[in-house]
Amino acid sequence: MEEFLAWFEGIPAPLVYAGLGFGAALENVVPAIPADTFVALGGVLVSAGDLRWPWVFGITWLSNVASALAVYRLGYVRGPGFFRTGIGRRLVDRSQLARMRRFYSRHGVVAIFFTRFLPGLRAVVPVFAGVSRTRWPAVAAPIFVASAIWYGALVGAGVFLGSRLDLLGDLLDRVNLVLVLIATAVTIPVVFWWWRTRRKRRQVRVGRREASEQE
Repeated sequence: MEEFLAWFEGIPAPLVYAGLGFGAALENVVPAIPADTFVALGGVLVSAGDLRWPWVFGITWLSNVASALAVYRLGYVRGPGFFRTGIGRRLVDRSQLARMRRFYSRHGVVAIFFTRFLPGLRAVVPVFAGVSRTRWPAVAAPIFVASAIWYGALVGAGVFLGSRLDLLGDLLDRVNLVLVLIATAVTIPVVFWWWRTRRKRRQVRVGRREASEQE
């Protein structure tokens, strides 16, 4: 963290704001980007007097929301066609897409809201909300609210623990570990469902082929 802060010394505030916003937005495209750390350290810069907290919060929050809605829109426009042909059809078949649409129709708002707090999943869920043709308000509302809560908490932690970088780093590590474990616990059943439904469909195709050969 000290290296990160030292790197920002001497950079004009508008460029720092732009960098924080870019980092927050990029997370929805490259999930490995540590956007949470960027946002919290933005709070640290606020405590040092270099930045203003409304700007740090507003820019990172809106940048993250905008990029999440952009990938949602991409999934909405391009997703169905991609998964109907070629590689896409091999990844997710029609029956799985139909089940996914039913899930988003029933539980999409809740799922989108809670996965905004989970690393990795927060980048994937909006894409498949678009693929499932979930209505824009049902996607935008939970993203706006959940991201505001999460980014507000991160900026606040950076502001109040700005003089204790070691404590802030330890807090972020612990929180992220818990969230990664939760994300993993959520992902495992989804992967198992994907594998089971693909296997079942493959068995049905093999059975039909064998039946046709015997006729």
